[in-house]
Formats: sequence, structure tokens, C-alpha cells
Amino acid sequence: MLWLMTMGRRLNGVYAAFMLVAFMIGVAGALQAPTLSLFLSREVGVEPFWVGLFYTVNAIAGIAVSLALAKRSDSQGDRRKLIMFCCLMAVGNALLFAFNRHYLTLLTCGVFLAALANTTMPQLFALAREYADSSAREVVMFSSVMRAQLSLAWVIGPPLAFMLALNYGFTAMFSIAAGIFVVGLVLIAFALPSVARVEQATDVEAAAVSGWGDKNVRMLFIASTLMWTCNTMYIIDMPLWISSDLGLPDKLAGILMGTAAGLEIPAMILAGFYVKRFGKRPMMIAAVAAGVLFYLGLIFFHSREALLVLQLFNAVFIGIIAGIGMLWFQDLMPGRAGAATTLFTNSISTGVILAGVIQGAVAQSYGHFAVYWAIAGISLVTLAMTCRVRDV
Repeated sequence: MLWLMTMGRRLNGVYAAFMLVAFMIGVAGALQAPTLSLFLSREVGVEPFWVGLFYTVNAIAGIAVSLALAKRSDSQGDRRKLIMFCCLMAVGNALLFAFNRHYLTLLTCGVFLAALANTTMPQLFALAREYADSSAREVVMFSSVMRAQLSLAWVIGPPLAFMLALNYGFTAMFSIAAGIFVVGLVLIAFALPSVARVEQATDVEAAAVSGWGDKNVRMLFIASTLMWTCNTMYIIDMPLWISSDLGLPDKLAGILMGTAAGLEIPAMILAGFYVKRFGKRPMMIAAVAAGVLFYLGLIFFHSREALLVLQLFNAVFIGIIAGIGMLWFQDLMPGRAGAATTLFTNSISTGVILAGVIQGAVAQSYGHFAVYWAIAGISLVTLAMTCRVRDV
């Protein structure tokens, strides 16, 4: 994590703790997510439609749980304790997947635990935003560097996940993920601060610009949802597509994900440096345009080398929207860091819902190649929607 040196004197022990926790939780998540479709297909033995349905149900549960927890976290209680609880649920979820192969059990108990576990990261970013605000630090750069920890985690996680799953089995892979979550839980308990709530104005004007009543928040939510629909459809389908249709080795899926994550890191850091110069809206539009080029490229270029080169566009797309997109929500909803961050996260979850349904149905009916035509079309709509959100 050499780029942490760019923060110079501004980096203190608490900031370093936030970075390390984000990295550890990110690695644990990056061990599980990339191989989930292969796990369900090969270990549990379900067809593509049921794979997509699992993602959809998981996302719906995640939205319901995270919204409830976000409302509570912004109004009462210690956000750090909530993060610890969610991380503990992540341990339980990883262990369940390690030792269970019954689809309905995973779809019920697993989804419930996952919904609680997935709230860890948005609450962690909300706590980080509150700490940065309370300590008068540079929020954009701190958030960008912190988000880069997740990219670093995804550089390591997917190749490691495929290596563990293919050579040692899914039980070993999920067990290691559970162990990493335990380490993250200990760090949260002993290294992260509790930040006192700051009372916010509650008049009508403040409320009007702080939530769903703002048309720009709604438009950004729709655009962000479509962005993550494209990304999730790619993540679900790509491991199956390259092995079944393209005849490429299974491990290439992990290499592609790791390559994209590695390239995301400089994209995020540069976005943090230049966002004040260019503004959030122009940078987000440029990012989505890069996404359009990436998904169109997947339709026409299928060699190993071409897929690796295309990850540059994927990295620009995800690297910018993952960091700047969250800050855009927070700026449009001042004083409600937990709700804003969770709304951003729920746009991801809503995208997963759509992605699971669309990918499962299209792959089942028309094959994997048709999925990428659908993604390209959605990405073009996404670009048009992003252009309709105002800058902040």
C-alpha cells in the first residue's frame, strides 16, 4: 500500500486503521464474490436461472436490511458497534457457505446473514466520512485512498479465490474468508474510533435537499443502479462465459478481475486529485463512457490479450464511479452520511437485482454471448441518465 505515503503528514494512526480494515474486509469479500456463480453452478449444482435468482434475492434482502440499519445508524447508537455486529455476521455467512451445499438453506439463512454482512462496508465508509469531517481532513482524497484499498483487495482476492477453489476446494476458500473477517473484527474493535453525532438542521428546506425528494438524488440513483447492473452482469457471467463459450482456462477469470482491480487503484487516486479541478459530473460521465467502450469491446474481442487490454476501460469505469459516485450522493444529501452512503450501496444492490434477473434469463434462453449485447445496451442508457444529474 505504497500510495498511502501520498497522504504524507495527514496520515495518522486512525486513518491507517481505516485503510487496513477496508483492505481486510475487502479481501474477505473478494474471496467470496468472484467465485459465487461457479460455486452455485458446480458445487450446489443449479442451472443459470437459479444462479441469477440467488443474486437477486440476496440483493433484495440486502436493500431491506441496510436501509433499516442506515436509518438507525444516522440517528442513534454507536456506528462502530454496528460495524462490529455486521462483521460478525460476515463470519457466520462465510462458514455457512464453507460447509453447506443445500440451495434453499443458502437462499434463506445465507442470504439473511449476507444482508447483514454486506452492511459492514457502507457503514465503515460512513464512519470514515464522519471522522474526516470531525477532524477537518480532506474528505475526497481520504475517501479515494480508502476506496483504493478495496481495489487492492480485488487485485489479490479473485486470483487467490480461484486458486484456492480450484486446487483446495470451496470449503477451504470460504474458511479462509471467515478467518480474515475475524481479523477485521478485531481491528474494528480496538483500532477504529467512535464519532459523536453532529446535530443537523431539520427544517423543510434542509430536508428537501437531503433525500429522495431531490430529483437529482433520484436520477443519480437510477444511473448508479444501471452502472452496477452492467458491472454485476459481467461479474456473474464472465467466469462461465470464458470457460464454456470461449474455451479459455477458468483461472483467467480471476486474472481479469485482479488486473482490473489493480488498474482501478491509479484511476481512483487520480480521480481524488483531479475531482476539484474537473468536477464530479464530468468525471462520472467520462467514466461511464469508458464503461460503454469496455462492454462494446467484449462483444467483438475475445482473445486472452484483448480481454486483458479491455480491463483498462473497465478500471477507469469502476475506479471512478466507485469513489466519486459515493461522494456525489453524500454531497447531494448533506448531514446524512449513513443514509447517503447506504443509498449508493443500495444502488449497487438494486443493480445486482436487475443483473441477476437479466443475466439468468438471457443466458438461459439465448446463451452467454447475448448477455454482452444486453450489457452494452444498458451502458448506453446509463450514459444518458448520468448526463442528467447536476454537479455539486
